[in-house]
Amino acid sequence: MNTSLKPRVVTLGTAGGPRWWKGDSKDRAGIATAVVVGERFYLVDAGHGVGRRIRQAGLELSQLGGIFITHLHSDHTIDLPSLVVFGTHELQHRTQDPVHVFAPGNRGELPPGSPFATTPPQPVAPENPTPGTADMIKGIVKAFATDLNDRILDSLRPSPLDLLELRDIEIPEGLGYHPNDQPTPQMEPFEIFRDEHVVVTAILVEHPPVAPAFAFRFDTEHGSVTVSGDTCSTPNLVRLAAGCDLLLHEAIDFEWVEGLYGHRTDDEGRASREHHYKSHTSVEGAVSQAKAAGVRRLALHHLVPGSADEAVWAKGERLFPGRFLVPEDLDVIDLVPDDAAAAPAASVQASK
Repeated sequence: MNTSLKPRVVTLGTAGGPRWWKGDSKDRAGIATAVVVGERFYLVDAGHGVGRRIRQAGLELSQLGGIFITHLHSDHTIDLPSLVVFGTHELQHRTQDPVHVFAPGNRGELPPGSPFATTPPQPVAPENPTPGTADMIKGIVKAFATDLNDRILDSLRPSPLDLLELRDIEIPEGLGYHPNDQPTPQMEPFEIFRDEHVVVTAILVEHPPVAPAFAFRFDTEHGSVTVSGDTCSTPNLVRLAAGCDLLLHEAIDFEWVEGLYGHRTDDEGRASREHHYKSHTSVEGAVSQAKAAGVRRLALHHLVPGSADEAVWAKGERLFPGRFLVPEDLDVIDLVPDDAAAAPAASVQASK
């Protein structure tokens, strides 16, 4: 193996959910993952603190190979503005080689209202209530126009829109996909990007009511990793991750959900409880997905709550026959560890 290109994952941020978690002894930042091959890295999601975590990981934004967004919930996109406004200062040499951004497009229509609502809720921004990522980033540039125009006109800096190539992911035709009626049709993974280091494939996963929601797989010459995005258990994820060296899968603590919402009888409380159960995966569910896919290693991330005791997640260790990980922020996981050839996945002892 060319050790200079040895592929690895850096878990930049490992907490999920649109909030800053209280009492988080590990100080987990928002969900963001770097797939690193040599000096180049590919960013999956942009949770809070992603710019600082990139710097702390020793990664150079100038070597950013692409940005991949699993879905448009705020905990996965909240620091896109910092990447667009701050990050492009380090990408000014990329006007002829802009960074590709692959992400969901316009949903097409609003989700149905919750059955728990006694009064129909009113959406924000009714003139464009479900923008895709390209529209979102153009809106970020518009919102920061005062700052950006100062720098474009006075300092002769390029526009961020000249440094980013925005690609709303096109869902293959003929699947019967519909954001409300059929958000996760049975399908095969489809390629969205390749360069000399990686091939990236995507598949639809189920995270209602958001649609589309994607999982991504990165295949390199020396290993593979699948990032689940937010999803309940779905056969599509198993199909994408089949035989992968590493699966990064979301996990939620449903006991925490019950403690927060189980006693509530108000509309918002009942709707929020229902959302978590239909949209996320328990530790046991993540293990089941990993077993079905035949992956060598399973790492839990997008942890909800981000402040949970490690024991909440550690039960996966006794359930998964391969290597089981609960990484902290800035942990580095080699796609193919040095001992990979020494033992088959079923006999590798769980660790951490």
